[in-house]
Amino acid sequence: MRIFVTGKQGQLARCLGESAAAQGAHQLILAGRPGFDLLAPDAAMASVIAAKPDVIINAAAYTAVDKAESEPDVALATNRDGAAAMAKAAARLGVPLIHISTDYVYSGEKHGAYVEEDATGPLNVYGRSKLAGEMAVQQLAPQHVILRTSWVYSAHGQNFLNTMIRLAKERDTISVVADQTGCPTSAHDLAGVILKIADTLPRGSQRNGVYHCAGAGQTSWFEFARAIFSHLQQQGSKVPRVLPISATEYKTAAQRPKNSALDCRKLKDVFGLEMPPWQKSLEAVLTQRSI
Repeated sequence: MRIFVTGKQGQLARCLGESAAAQGAHQLILAGRPGFDLLAPDAAMASVIAAKPDVIINAAAYTAVDKAESEPDVALATNRDGAAAMAKAAARLGVPLIHISTDYVYSGEKHGAYVEEDATGPLNVYGRSKLAGEMAVQQLAPQHVILRTSWVYSAHGQNFLNTMIRLAKERDTISVVADQTGCPTSAHDLAGVILKIADTLPRGSQRNGVYHCAGAGQTSWFEFARAIFSHLQQQGSKVPRVLPISATEYKTAAQRPKNSALDCRKLKDVFGLEMPPWQKSLEAVLTQRSI
């Protein structure tokens, strides 16, 4: 299949490229700035239509959660209007769209993991913009799969894992929020699941809907950081002391949900797919990173 992937400079698109190359089964068309920009939605839509893919994966997004609070128009233009452009392109071509969304569409007030049918209630601009993007996809793309994921990291780019590794080299002590819960998700594993979903979405397939796709299990940022440093220590690296703090002690421009853990049983029930435990995935990424 020819698969058009947006956001080629992002960690997920890079992992999609690596997974597809390893499998040798699909031709990926990776698109991103400067030649492809969701802030120019008409031109972006025209690029997709001209490529004539069999599936579109929208992995591009405005993900600067705190910065979005001061530039909501840019976040909405990317995450809502850009998603709408990709949905229109999919509709014009008659092909499925796989759209990546976020756990931040939830308020975080629920006790226990969220299921897809739970009410949304984003606390910040980023979450609201991503929810608006979901709505655009549902309205405009006759064939769509929306994947909400959580706490994505990889060996590439800027993410929590690489931030912790950098800080470990700079500091003897690190304070990490301990009262926010989620599901760390390896972009490498996520990419593999996305490509398997793409395999099951031929023209005319009707598995439309929202699905959760995140690392199995849940933890706090603090415990995630401790797990990272535990692996680094086993690899012989110097690690800092990690101190737990509350979200109120760590001031950010955007409010985060206290709990954004995702229940992924629907993904298994419909597609027969599930993600590994987050601890196993973390070990795999850190091992890859050390090679």
